[in-house]
Amino acid sequence: MRLIPALLVAAALPAATFVALDLAVPRAAAAEVDAHSLYQSHCQSCHGENRLGGAGPALLPESLSRLKPAEAEKVIRNGRPASQMAAFSGVLDDQQIKALTGYLYQPAAVPPTWSDADIRASHRLLKDVATLPTPPQHGADPLNLFVVVEAGNHHVRVLDGDRFEELANFQSHFALHGGPKFSPDGRFVYFASRDGWVSLYDLNNLTMIAEVRAGLNTRNLAVSNDGRWVLVGNYLPGNLVLLDARDLSLVKHIPAVAADGTPSRVSAVYTAPPRESFIVALKDVKEAWELSYAGEPTFVPRRIQAADYLDDFSFTPDYGQLLATSRKAKGGQVIDLDSGRTVTDIPLPGMPHLGSGIYWKRGGKWVFATPNVSKGLISVLDLESWKLIKEIPTEGPGFFMRSQQNSPYAWTDVFFGPNNDAVHLIDKQTLEIAHTLRPMPGKNAAHVEFTNDGRYALLSVWDTDGALIVYDANTLEEIKRIPMNKPSGKYNVGNKIEFAEGTSH
Repeated sequence: MRLIPALLVAAALPAATFVALDLAVPRAAAAEVDAHSLYQSHCQSCHGENRLGGAGPALLPESLSRLKPAEAEKVIRNGRPASQMAAFSGVLDDQQIKALTGYLYQPAAVPPTWSDADIRASHRLLKDVATLPTPPQHGADPLNLFVVVEAGNHHVRVLDGDRFEELANFQSHFALHGGPKFSPDGRFVYFASRDGWVSLYDLNNLTMIAEVRAGLNTRNLAVSNDGRWVLVGNYLPGNLVLLDARDLSLVKHIPAVAADGTPSRVSAVYTAPPRESFIVALKDVKEAWELSYAGEPTFVPRRIQAADYLDDFSFTPDYGQLLATSRKAKGGQVIDLDSGRTVTDIPLPGMPHLGSGIYWKRGGKWVFATPNVSKGLISVLDLESWKLIKEIPTEGPGFFMRSQQNSPYAWTDVFFGPNNDAVHLIDKQTLEIAHTLRPMPGKNAAHVEFTNDGRYALLSVWDTDGALIVYDANTLEEIKRIPMNKPSGKYNVGNKIEFAEGTSH
């Protein structure tokens, strides 16, 4: 009997929510059940001989790290509604299910590889862009479209940001990870999934153009500001994969190896438009890389020595400095990208999520605010002196902050606390909490994005019976509620391509 595709499809939660996995399988069960044979009989045809994926997603520990083993057992036993995953409670008993689950969470006996030949073999060119109309075919403002990742059923929705009506709804690959990125003109959007698939979608024609599997476990991707290149950062294998932005064809791969030969995973990759370069953080070595894409680039990394390992990062408004999470400093470090030197440590408590921090003008000076994934507070820094201006208490640890140039408020969730149904609105000048919203009491509220003019704010309720809620950003009146299955994030085209103040980059 074949195990149907989409096994263990799980809600896409932020990386910071990962928990330690209890991989233990009872000794008696392990002795009595041949889990490898179970996999061959029921899983291999869809998920691949080496668990690398096929019609279904990859079943490696790196790919399943968002899913607890107990939940995996439940999916095998009961199936998953609205997917091709059937229930196997009538085929496998509890002992077999437990043993099979333990097997899926064990590292592969032979470390998996993904070569240039594998990447090229996975490439699918679905439409020829040259044959498609250039102007938008949907009648909506192309700069005020929203791309919404609906994690609960692995779909993407495209919304008209003026009328808040759906223009398209399509299936995505398993667990889209990191925010989608856009071409400089906003026509194309690029997605990266946890198990390595990169997809290119045409927003003007509402159609998929190309797909390629760039790795086995992908962190995120970035698009160059000239629209020529896509750079993909991988955990497995630890490398960068450079693609042609027009059709996702492979250009080259770049091993993530330190100057001393130490291999690494890639923490994050972003584009720095004023510098015409990609900036890359390496997770396992104390280096950041800059890869220029100006002119006819070679993509040989410029190595910047960091004072500590870099987990995630953000930029100053001029892209001259990098604000990076630092384990040793218990806060962060500031790296000057021109000199390549660490300027200072930022001694912040807990685990600040600098990659989700935002900046704005306060009294004519730039400030930077960051949520904290382990403490209920927002830290606000002066971007000139790097001094802490204020710590704003919240109802719990948070993950996302968002604002917009025309909004008086910075919106922040309390994603990891017991009061995660709350969202705080912080006055950007007084640095006080001005309002607290509870859109759907008892359900996790998070991730706000604004329309291109800042008039409306869209908020996600991360629940199977969740919603995308549209607010008037000034009066806070609820304008519309769109039912959705765990809408994990939404991204406004204009704000993203303009690298607007208050949004993620």
